[in-house]
Amino acid sequence: MEEEKYLYGAAVQGIQGFIFQTNELKDIIGASELVESICKAEFDLFTSGTPILHAAGNIKHIFDNAEDCKKAVREFPMQAAKFAPGVTVSQAVVKIERFPDFGAAVNELEKKLRAQRNKPVSPIQLGLMGIKRSNKTGLPSVEIEGKDYLDGATLKKRKRERKGLHKLCDKFFDKNVSASKIAFDIKDITSNNDWIAIIHADGNGLGQVVQKVGKDSEKFKTFSDQLEVATINAAREAFKVGENEIIPLRPVVLGGDDLTVICRADFAIEFAQAFLEHFEKQTEELLGTILTSNNVFSNGANKLTACAGIAFIKSSYPFYYGYELAEMLCSQAKKSAKEQYSEPAPSCLMFHKVQDSFVEDFAKIEERELTAGNVSFKYGPYYIDKNCAPSVQELLDNVEKLNSEDGNKVKSHLRQWLSALHEDQEKAEQKKARVMSLLPDKDLFKEVTNLEENKTMAYDLLSLASIKFIKTK
Repeated sequence: MEEEKYLYGAAVQGIQGFIFQTNELKDIIGASELVESICKAEFDLFTSGTPILHAAGNIKHIFDNAEDCKKAVREFPMQAAKFAPGVTVSQAVVKIERFPDFGAAVNELEKKLRAQRNKPVSPIQLGLMGIKRSNKTGLPSVEIEGKDYLDGATLKKRKRERKGLHKLCDKFFDKNVSASKIAFDIKDITSNNDWIAIIHADGNGLGQVVQKVGKDSEKFKTFSDQLEVATINAAREAFKVGENEIIPLRPVVLGGDDLTVICRADFAIEFAQAFLEHFEKQTEELLGTILTSNNVFSNGANKLTACAGIAFIKSSYPFYYGYELAEMLCSQAKKSAKEQYSEPAPSCLMFHKVQDSFVEDFAKIEERELTAGNVSFKYGPYYIDKNCAPSVQELLDNVEKLNSEDGNKVKSHLRQWLSALHEDQEKAEQKKARVMSLLPDKDLFKEVTNLEENKTMAYDLLSLASIKFIKTK
């Protein structure tokens, strides 16, 4: 009798909290390098059989016998927690032979993983009331470094960073990039002002793809491997390294169809635009045959698309809240694109400049900051395809028009017009009429203040212009 095979699945949780526990870039660097190794080097300690997916906190692996599978279930969560204190692992296993095809086994595995993720896990970093704690994380300290009391997680991050291992940067930029060009302090990323951007992007419609492709384990493995290659290639193409300057961008997560980076604010939109464009090109080149031969999309699409969220924050603002906002914006972009277009939804992005001291649900931000009467300042998402409106290129072209002497006048009038909208829409219309009689070149002002569908691009234009053109240092 043929021995049963086991499909093992693991989801590493708490990755973002672990990475963004502090605003120290060197700790974020160490954390991202640790996370990069969890699903690969650390899980490889338990492996036999066939790896299917080992990326971005997700593992799917086929074990050829029960004993090896039991060892992974028994030991991997503790190994991961020791390696990166603060992360937890949810696990599930199914016997492949009990299902009609591999896709059905994957679906059952995902169902079990969702159930496991909802179960609370006791943290391993607990301490008594009298124990000295880290002043940055509040966790029990285990070592003193200068004047810093380091908790277990921070100590691991610092040791990893000091080893000079930059696997994530090697993967993102190129193995030939010198360590002297990699940013180790947030001041190396900021430029004319203190604004930075946190960008989070991931693919659209992956669930639908997995349902069609995942019925065969070999096809699923090929798809997963090639998707990661496409994401890495897209990130590399989106950012070309200069000859002598420090790279003003730091990769945080890069794997599967996920990308998270911290970068200088003034080129964040352009970087995200380039990444999304190259993601489409790379998936068409590497996955096009798989997508069309499996009839993944009813319209015959031969590429994947992706969405991105960009949170513009001051460099002193808590990175974790910036990441949460970027993730919310990415989800909002996906939702809007799916509502307006068929699968696969077109690639697009949304952004927001944080003006408050805290971040809440985006719906509340929209209600409090992005609404004046019945007029909405939420104009996005902005689409990569110029045939979809509004497009990213239209946004960038309009922002560039504001970077001139005449553009400064338009900016001033737009600010006054937005203020008037908050008071009374009729007052705003009167302001608009006066401005139209004064401006020699009134095309941009007229276009932006045309309240078609009761929304305006003006708020986004002013936010982006202030980030790109205002110098404070």
